[in-house]
Amino acid sequence: MSYLDNLLFALSVTAPIFLVMGTGWLLRRIGWITEDFEEVGSRLVFKLALPALILTSLVDLDLSSTMNAQHLGYGVAATLASFFALWFISAWWPGSGPDRGVFVQGAFRGNLGIIGLAVCASLYGKSGLAMGSILLAGMTLFYNILSVFALQAASGRGQTSWRHVTLGIIKNPLIISILSGLVIAALKIPVPKLLLTSAAYFGQMTLPLALLCVGATLTLGALRHGSIPALIAVLVKLVLLPVILTGGAIAFGFDFNATELGTLFAMFAAPTATVSYVMARSMGGNHQLAANIVALSTLLAPITLSIGIYLLRSLALI
Repeated sequence: MSYLDNLLFALSVTAPIFLVMGTGWLLRRIGWITEDFEEVGSRLVFKLALPALILTSLVDLDLSSTMNAQHLGYGVAATLASFFALWFISAWWPGSGPDRGVFVQGAFRGNLGIIGLAVCASLYGKSGLAMGSILLAGMTLFYNILSVFALQAASGRGQTSWRHVTLGIIKNPLIISILSGLVIAALKIPVPKLLLTSAAYFGQMTLPLALLCVGATLTLGALRHGSIPALIAVLVKLVLLPVILTGGAIAFGFDFNATELGTLFAMFAAPTATVSYVMARSMGGNHQLAANIVALSTLLAPITLSIGIYLLRSLALI
């Protein structure tokens, strides 16, 4: 396969995703999308549409052929390893203080539920979406716990209410939909077609609405006002970690097929999660730094994701 074919393949995966985001940015600028729409749309995606998409992608799966414990285990282990490496390095730079937790969270926590799943679905369709959802379950669980630890420890504001954190995880609509879908698939519980069809209608609006909302929140000012910590966090998130973690899966000899390796890369290379800004603001971190990291990583992700997919495709790995 020629280099041009690989380039066109990479663009066919990433371009539609980021064109929809660009449309959201444009509609926000001309007033067709308002701040209220962003807030309501994001809430609708998180609490209804995305859980419906995940649930319908999982309930009919043959888990014996789809769920690979090594695949999920590597995703979780990579998440833990990247966090602890960044946490120890951050003690030296940017050093102690509230910026430390924001920097670490921004550098390791990816937007798996929207960008990561969108890339998985664009690469491999329903099978990619299902594998991505399973990775999402394991990685998001640790994202929440580790982010709270980093922000709390860096702020020095006393003890964290781990009961509150645990309740937040248990009540997370994404976690509930993933676990429900896996239980239904494992036990082969019949689901009425009427319910599945209705849920599918909600699921089909997930990615367009989510991408429009993400695009609407972006501002090009982040490119002009990005600080050194923000730029370095984005470099780590979009380049360093995807290269190291995806390369590690290859170098360690894990017997991943193309779909498994491709979904791992999509999750590792996703830009910083927008919820990291919300958490930084609510826990006394430098929310402006968090906002810059989210905006910069989302603006630059089309380039880094396209290059990564192109290289993996050229090496016949995905």
